[in-house]
Amino acid sequence: MHASQRGGCMVFPVSVIVASPPTFRTPSLRARQPGIKERTHPMSANTPARKKLTRQDLAEAAETYKNWGKWGPDDEIGTLNYTSPEDIVAAARLVKKGKVISLALNYDEKGPQGAKSNYPALGRINPLHVMLRTGTDAYSGVLDKRGIRASDDMVIMPLQCGTQWDGLGHVFYENSMWNGYDCREVTSNGAQKCGIEKTKSRMVGRGVFLDVARALGRDCLEDGYGITCADLDLTAQKQGVDMKRGDFVVVRTGQLEKCLTRGSWDGYPGGDAPGMAFETLEWVQRTELAALATDTWGAEVRPNDTEPGITQPWHWITIPIMGMTMGEIFNVKELAEDCAVDGVYEYLFVAPALPITGAVGSPVNPLAIK
Repeated sequence: MHASQRGGCMVFPVSVIVASPPTFRTPSLRARQPGIKERTHPMSANTPARKKLTRQDLAEAAETYKNWGKWGPDDEIGTLNYTSPEDIVAAARLVKKGKVISLALNYDEKGPQGAKSNYPALGRINPLHVMLRTGTDAYSGVLDKRGIRASDDMVIMPLQCGTQWDGLGHVFYENSMWNGYDCREVTSNGAQKCGIEKTKSRMVGRGVFLDVARALGRDCLEDGYGITCADLDLTAQKQGVDMKRGDFVVVRTGQLEKCLTRGSWDGYPGGDAPGMAFETLEWVQRTELAALATDTWGAEVRPNDTEPGITQPWHWITIPIMGMTMGEIFNVKELAEDCAVDGVYEYLFVAPALPITGAVGSPVNPLAIK
């Protein structure tokens, strides 16, 4: 069923009865995924050249994975619909030790924007923090006429300059956005459809951490390594965790930690990176996840295996075709260490977007609560 066609920068002062979600158990590691060809991992010295994705490949994937109309012709939140009230109650029961782990980078001048990269920055800068009133002002007495001594500030920042959500108005498939809305619904006044504010009460549920790098025996996956469906299934199996409908999945490649360790973001924003291979569209569809986030700049593998004129092909399908909200630049080091110690890879996940009307993305402070 298809829905009908229809036609950032931020400044701010600082009783429902729902069926239980299905559980998706990891298939045999020898089983081939339907419609997916087996390939040698890029880590192998004998890696064959991979076929470059064409526009026809994207058109076929769009037809295969299209969710338009699945939640009605007026839906604006996509796969976040998979998480039910019952799922949230069950996720709350996962809190056992009261430990809260932030998955966010601090928003400051030390962020990844502005680092050396072959990819155009498109105007993204690190946050600019400006003080409007200071303690020095208070000490001098110049503001005593207000009857209160205080400080105040503001931030100027692109909404996707640090740890962030890609909203459903962020990427288009040709002239369409999620659920078949016309891409012209995003105007100079913001997104008239699929604005990030529509998700403000939705980013809560069961979080599942998939430490792919650790599962494959590495501190960090190599740049250009495409994470496969088999990698994701293997990681879940090794960690003893089953995927359930409505999960919020966080994937670790190790790339962000590598940048922090070497003290440089060069190559990170738009550079070569490990990430989700195009074939994992099948995994996203099969698991019926609510949202997926990674510790890289762009979630999918870079360089892209595409013909000229196509950038970020996984984005082309996941956001406007499948309706999946995507998280990027998640700082998962502490979570990875904690999960490795206690062997628990599921938790209560809380990560609401800032309800900025008409925004196509949002900074976020994702919390894993164990």
